[in-house]
Amino acid sequence: MNAGAGLPILRLGDILISGLLSDLDDATALQFTGELTARISDEEIRGVILDISRLEIIDSFVARVLMELAATGRLLGARMIVAGMRPAVAITLSELGLGLTGVQTALNAEQAMELLGWRRPVEAAEEAPRAS
Repeated sequence: MNAGAGLPILRLGDILISGLLSDLDDATALQFTGELTARISDEEIRGVILDISRLEIIDSFVARVLMELAATGRLLGARMIVAGMRPAVAITLSELGLGLTGVQTALNAEQAMELLGWRRPVEAAEEAPRAS
């Protein structure tokens, strides 16, 4: 975990998980974007989950940061998934004309993990061959 930008970035295998906060300022956004993109490249990350479940509202600045993060990650070869979007945030993005083109979404972080190939331990155990 690295909290250089004040926003933790967790690594699980070749997946990074982080989140955005509504009180994101310019300096923090730039630092976070730099750190996240460097880690995608340096650590050969194949998937990134941006959990925005803590965002109750979104403004145009945070929306732009989210879109830029997603686009940059995709250009570096990572599958970008935005998880946990609240209905009010989705409505605001739509009203701002920001459809997050090319960004995959998931209802929550768990669903995002499943989209990246991770399964719950219970499901994995049920599918594992049993010894006779």
